[in-house]
Amino acid sequence: MRKSELPDFGTSNFYDTYINTLEDVNLMDAFYEGKEWFLDYVKDLPLEQLGYAYGENKWTVAEVLIHIIDTERIFQYRAFRFSRNDKVELPGFDQDAYIFESNSLNRTKEDILEDYLAVRNATITLFKNLGNAQLGRVGTASGIMWSVAALGFAISGHQKYHANILMEKYS
Repeated sequence: MRKSELPDFGTSNFYDTYINTLEDVNLMDAFYEGKEWFLDYVKDLPLEQLGYAYGENKWTVAEVLIHIIDTERIFQYRAFRFSRNDKVELPGFDQDAYIFESNSLNRTKEDILEDYLAVRNATITLFKNLGNAQLGRVGTASGIMWSVAALGFAISGHQKYHANILMEKYS
């Protein structure tokens, strides 16, 4: 499925920022390209950079990377539930509280890479086994109606959005 094929629910929301970060890309290609970028970025990252924040009350590089992983894990779970035709409305999450509890100061590059690979590979496996009917299923999370496909594009767009911030403000 391509981004241009996403259904329009007639509403815009905060997450459109992430989806709009992407070109008209194929969903699976976006997952693989994002995976390649993340692995290269973290492998090339100097260790001292993990603890760097570009301003007061801004996340460190490690926290941004962990936030990318946390968000993908949550969106993947939402996509899984909706793809299975689960109609239960799912709550949002407090990203700052998650980062506070992330143990980021004790995470190594290897830990971050291992966590990312586990989550991204699970995302790829989930989405590659979904048919068009499942990709088109909808559910509500964070008070917003989502299709399963839109959650996949949000995962990729969210990562790209933060990749741009890392490149602009942390390099």
